Amino acid sequence: MSYLSHVILATAIGSISLTADSCVKKKDTIAKVTVLDQDNNRVSGATVQLIGEPSTGTTGHGAVNDPKVTTTNDQGEATFNYNDIYQLGQCGVAVFTIKASLGGAVGNGIIKVEQQKTNEERVFL
Repeated sequence: MSYLSHVILATAIGSISLTADSCVKKKDTIAKVTVLDQDNNRVSGATVQLIGEPSTGTTGHGAVNDPKVTTTNDQGEATFNYNDIYQLGQCGVAVFTIKASLGGAVGNGIIKVEQQKTNEERVFL
């Protein structure tokens, strides 16, 4: 094989390797909070808020620091999608304060959200 053939072969193999790496599909980064009453029953219609705490030494507001709010479904679950925060190949964890309420009942908690996983936590009202 000539030198030129080796160069072409090496270039082709390198191109295939780069293409294969770029086909990795990013998985969803989800925070799921289940709201329960004192009798361990799931609570639908509760308001759930996730509030991110800024990291030490950071300034300004980013997507993690902006609170997200939703209502629990019939199974008592509130689901938050954080795909907009995590990029493929990025490492990191975000910690959110959970505030849940329905009527006069209030519950609090903390959830650690890791990238490309469904992260789950329970809160009692």
